[in-house]
Amino acid sequence: MIIIKSIRQFARSTLDCLIYVRILKEKGIGVYFEKENIDTMDSKEEVLLTILSSLAQDESRSISENSRWGIVRRFQQGKVRVNHKKFMGYDKDENGELIINEEQAKIVRRIFKEYLEGKSADKIAEGLTKDGIPTVTGKRKWHPTVITKMLKNEKYKGDALLQKTITVDFLTHKRAKNEGQAPQYYVENSHPAIISKEIFEAVQKEMKRRSELRGFGDKERRSKHSSKYPFSGKIFCGSCGAVYRRKRWGPTKKYKKYVWNCRTREKQGVDACGMKAVDEEKLKAAFVRVANKVIKDSDGFIKKMMGNIEKVLNENKDEAKLKTIDSRLAELREQITNLIRLNSRSNIDRDIYDEEYNRLVLEMENLRNQRLAYTKTEMECKNNYFRVREIERILDEHELINSFDEELFRVLVEKIRVVSLVEVEFVLKTGLVVREII
Repeated sequence: MIIIKSIRQFARSTLDCLIYVRILKEKGIGVYFEKENIDTMDSKEEVLLTILSSLAQDESRSISENSRWGIVRRFQQGKVRVNHKKFMGYDKDENGELIINEEQAKIVRRIFKEYLEGKSADKIAEGLTKDGIPTVTGKRKWHPTVITKMLKNEKYKGDALLQKTITVDFLTHKRAKNEGQAPQYYVENSHPAIISKEIFEAVQKEMKRRSELRGFGDKERRSKHSSKYPFSGKIFCGSCGAVYRRKRWGPTKKYKKYVWNCRTREKQGVDACGMKAVDEEKLKAAFVRVANKVIKDSDGFIKKMMGNIEKVLNENKDEAKLKTIDSRLAELREQITNLIRLNSRSNIDRDIYDEEYNRLVLEMENLRNQRLAYTKTEMECKNNYFRVREIERILDEHELINSFDEELFRVLVEKIRVVSLVEVEFVLKTGLVVREII
């Protein structure tokens, strides 16, 4: 005989309860439920067992819903719950608040830094594994998916998006990604940041750039970002806009050389794009000359880039216009509230109500888009400002170079645009363009 406290502790659902009771009964094993005073070896008790186990299932549902309500309430209040044991970079203090674990935070900063320098998630994971750095769970091997999740995690900039996943079955406790089934809550500055907001946004922008990277044509022909070679995904055709890819030229290994070829020309022929291949060594030599120009006049270079940032910011930021937009948005919110209240009291004609409501919402949406454009420009300027300061720090550490410096290239150059067979444009990470003969 199995003696158990209650039906609810025996099985999650009515069906499970009956199935297992019958299996045990066939083997001559009875189950006695103390709370309900039911012995399954008594055939008369099965109907009562069915009723009571159904009630137990409803009780489980009720407890699950109450627990969920409490969790959502905490989300609404901006209270963040994080399993810090599986979250690299943080511990919890005696009050349960997140605090930075400096040793782990160094690894987090390294990951973000290397990504911005041009390394892929695969290469970053490979480097961490090679250096013998354990993961947050103590494993020796790092996986690219872990790196990608860390790079996307807003908690590293001190914010928290709550209710990313939800429980879809209260019996099995199965969870799934929240794709609009339930509201999410975004809490700003909820805990100390390991990564600045500027660095985090710069990484998101770079991730988007790499995901949208394509040689030409439709999604099936999309080019994958690679950090195997420093020029991978960075050279673009000035004629058709396609990305270049590396190719070996030469009859034998002894006389081989590497060139970068336009994918449109390579796939569709010279009629589709007339731009010829570019020698890799000439590109490297051209970068050495560009880098030395920048290093020689680093003060003037930094000053020019800062001037460009301020110019963009000033051109796109009109304080008077922003105040006007904000004021009008406040008015529209009040008008919508008043309209809803009036409708609830007076029952306005449905067509008139819908027309007025839609007009107010449309105007509000247009103003929000205008406001968002200002905010987006401001954030891009902040990202560029961070990049300039990072470039300034690296330039201060560099003397004139005699050969191609891969790290300096990744830090300085956003992309290379091939203008002709003899000329290219180096587009630097702040938008500044430097032309160079190759």
